[in-house]
Amino acid sequence: MGHIHGKYNDFQKRLNKMPQGAPPTETLFKFLEVLLSENEAELLSVIPVKACTVPKVAKIWKKSQEETENLLNGLADKGILLDVEINGTRTFSLAPPMAGFIEFSLMRINKDTFDKKILSELYSQYINVEDQFGAMLWNLNPAIDRCLVNEEAIPEVYQSEILDYERASHIIETATCITVGICYCRHKKEHIGEPCPQNMPQDVCLTFNAAAESLSKHGIAKEISKPEAMKVLNRVRDLGLVQIGDNTQDGVSWICNCCGCCCEALMGYKQFGYIQNINTNFYVTVEKDECTGCGVCQERCPVDAIEMEDGIARVDLDRCIGCGVCTRFCEFEAITLERRDKLQFVPKDSFERVILEAINTGKLQNLICDNFSSVSNQVLNRLLKLIFSLKPVKRSMVEKQLKSRYITGMVKMYMKLSKDGLEGFDLANYDHPELKEK
Repeated sequence: MGHIHGKYNDFQKRLNKMPQGAPPTETLFKFLEVLLSENEAELLSVIPVKACTVPKVAKIWKKSQEETENLLNGLADKGILLDVEINGTRTFSLAPPMAGFIEFSLMRINKDTFDKKILSELYSQYINVEDQFGAMLWNLNPAIDRCLVNEEAIPEVYQSEILDYERASHIIETATCITVGICYCRHKKEHIGEPCPQNMPQDVCLTFNAAAESLSKHGIAKEISKPEAMKVLNRVRDLGLVQIGDNTQDGVSWICNCCGCCCEALMGYKQFGYIQNINTNFYVTVEKDECTGCGVCQERCPVDAIEMEDGIARVDLDRCIGCGVCTRFCEFEAITLERRDKLQFVPKDSFERVILEAINTGKLQNLICDNFSSVSNQVLNRLLKLIFSLKPVKRSMVEKQLKSRYITGMVKMYMKLSKDGLEGFDLANYDHPELKEK
């Protein structure tokens, strides 16, 4: 396959350096050929994992800074790269496939950069028909996404217990930049001749913070104000859409507003047997004496977690994601949200999530030694891979009492090695006090 696809094969191998890779299939190479020229694929195959400056990339690519910057800008225009300013320094990094360049290619509001019909057909084949990518994605631990509870459906008794990162409204209120773009999932479905049967809107995909700045700068999404973002949130909640967001507490990059019939996350959750923990810190219960058996909750549930038995709603708690949509639409107040005794683990930030994913997929060495054009760097990479695969070392990395210190050390090393404007980056607290027993 490598001989046939040339530089695209090299780029696929680069994608697989990260925990979220891209399994090689004929379909993958077909849509990479739509997204990238062969020259672009060759250049991207050696781009580091860590965000890096124009001078650093120019050195790796062996090109002038002017030519390098033009190439980087073009790739950011396509949504393949994220163009982010860190402490006043402009940096570029490769976006992941999912919750990344796949979505960005269909998100643009104003103009068509790609043939969206062809891309939609290829994405549908790769993600929904072939199962290698989905199986890889849905086995990532931690998950890339999480469900956000419908705040208006939370009983008053639990309002004081809600943590800031559980609220979509808090994510909006604290964002440094917000953009809205086209929903990849429903847009893709429309292009393959399967428009959303519920006729849900497409102009409701929200991105935040650094990712939003990049998408706005390169014309992929439209910057909006916080009040405008709250209008989007209220609109989609009134329609019964589920908020699925970036699985981090701080620096959330995106919130999708999802229907069970089109959303990749919800469809994957059902397709792969409800194996991934994307649920909120809530679940629903049914008051049998109040339930009339109208079936509205069953119709509204986006993950098929509710069935009617003898005229009464029954909730499958192994499937329930605690979104609160059913509660919102029950006129008889027969179905309510309850707080889980044990809170879900949510990574503090993207550093923690990616590092934990890398540990669990055996790819941690790629985050540390990420100059894939350097022979000496890759010798060290292979040595670290060997060390990290030793049972005592791997066990120590995942033991609960050592994990927070290990993550902190890894983030410090990550920032030190980057040398690209991250020196003043604020270090998060990875102790997770919210998970400690009270």
